[in-house]
Amino acid sequence: MNPRLLPTLLVLALAAVPASAAPANATVNPPIYDVVVYGDSSGAVTAAISAQREGRSVILVNPTGFPGGMSASGLGASDFLGKRNTFGGIASEFYDAIAAAYGEKYIRSFEPHVGRRVFEKMIADAGLTVVYNEVLDRTPGKGVTMAGKRIAAITTLSGKTYRGRMFIDATYVGDLMAAAGVSYTVGREAESQYGEDMAGVRRGDTQPRVHYTQRDKDHFIKDVDPYVRPGDPASGLLPYVFRIEGLANGQGDRKIQAYNYRVCLTTDPALRIPIEKPPGYREIDHELLLRNFEAGDPRLPALIEPLAGRGSKVDWNNMHAVGSDLPGANWDYPEADYARRREIEREHETYIRGFLWTLAHSPRVPAAIRTKVAAYGLSKDEFTDNGGWPYMIYIREARRMVGDYVMTQHDCEGKRAAPDPVGLGSFGMDSHVVQHFVTERGFALSDGVIWRVPPKPYGISYRAIVPRRGECENLLVPICVSATHVAHGSIRMEPVFMALGHSAALAAGAALDRDVGVQDLPYPVLRERLLAAKQILQP
Repeated sequence: MNPRLLPTLLVLALAAVPASAAPANATVNPPIYDVVVYGDSSGAVTAAISAQREGRSVILVNPTGFPGGMSASGLGASDFLGKRNTFGGIASEFYDAIAAAYGEKYIRSFEPHVGRRVFEKMIADAGLTVVYNEVLDRTPGKGVTMAGKRIAAITTLSGKTYRGRMFIDATYVGDLMAAAGVSYTVGREAESQYGEDMAGVRRGDTQPRVHYTQRDKDHFIKDVDPYVRPGDPASGLLPYVFRIEGLANGQGDRKIQAYNYRVCLTTDPALRIPIEKPPGYREIDHELLLRNFEAGDPRLPALIEPLAGRGSKVDWNNMHAVGSDLPGANWDYPEADYARRREIEREHETYIRGFLWTLAHSPRVPAAIRTKVAAYGLSKDEFTDNGGWPYMIYIREARRMVGDYVMTQHDCEGKRAAPDPVGLGSFGMDSHVVQHFVTERGFALSDGVIWRVPPKPYGISYRAIVPRRGECENLLVPICVSATHVAHGSIRMEPVFMALGHSAALAAGAALDRDVGVQDLPYPVLRERLLAAKQILQP
């Protein structure tokens, strides 16, 4: 029977039927979009724009109140190590538009409001429909309606339902992927699982430190007492320090690298919002920082990247032994409910505001550092409806899909090459600190900090952005890609997410045209479309 003649209720179950195929009087049900993008990332924007440009019926369902993810929420210093020629397509258009906004040909580090403005213009120019603050209902059996091995519809907490033929999970956490029953993992693989010599636990006192090639940059360089009363283990440990017996390199666990907020700070007196001591401030939360100074580490614990514009703004990021990262506070974030995630976010905000205030005011901080930090404040013209504070916590790592092709350290190092690339990675295999722990000698130390730069750009497999064969057939996952902790540390860059989002939408369209599941899309067909869209697939 022709599906166009089926009753409306059956059409609901057949997600493959286009919206235009419903009977003329079927107004009680929402339309069936060709592509539904659910996401809060920069890759969500590029995916939806790509589908729109192809003439698909598409909607971007954004769980936040703004477009562009971290590229519009403080991560102005784009980490592509100068390899601007490793991504093309809509990602390249974004960075070209950023440069044009400053009257330049090349800009790497930009102000958050400029990133947001560029995304908004790209969305408007494409005529794309976006709904904001629509959050997936993660109640089992409510948020995702399946028809066999395909998603038929998603429903948000507000009760709105979005039906589609193809879906793209472009969130930083993989909520849609998980709700659709797709295989995923959280945490660090053991070294033995994929033969990665950077995998799992990586203690900072390892010598030689082959898993980290930037010397002592993000490590303790002095012995720092971790106990509430120095020298007294019975007094307990300082906050965010853990005692772990038998901690050895290569062990796997479910722990993830630390989060922070990428705050945009300024020294311009006309823009500067002074950093105040936050409600809930506790000096003991910053005791490890203060003791590190007192032990003789004189380094300013911040990576400060100047942003384009007036020259007064910076992207303030974590660096050295105890910085704006909050290791151990985020381990349950990937699978936590929304209320718990908000708690974690508030804990990070309080900590980072307190960290900045402590650096600027505590007499236990070296005077030169106090003076430097005190000159900075939040910027009045950034995040104007949020007091200058970034909208989004920096989710460096959350769920990672486990597909038929898992990107590993071997791909990054060129020891294996995916035959079906949909984008390139080039950044270092990078993880921030996972945990501070007490060594056998009784001092604080970092675990999990890794860094090694790939010898050249490498291809990211198409099979790393689609579920395993036999799992969901109409879902693509360009952000929580199928990759190990080590490989994800290299892939997780905003330009790469934009490129993968673009490629995911092209794959969705090609699968629709051929009426196949995403696992059955012939790569040569997809490759032709990728190249036509100016995606870069070879180093």
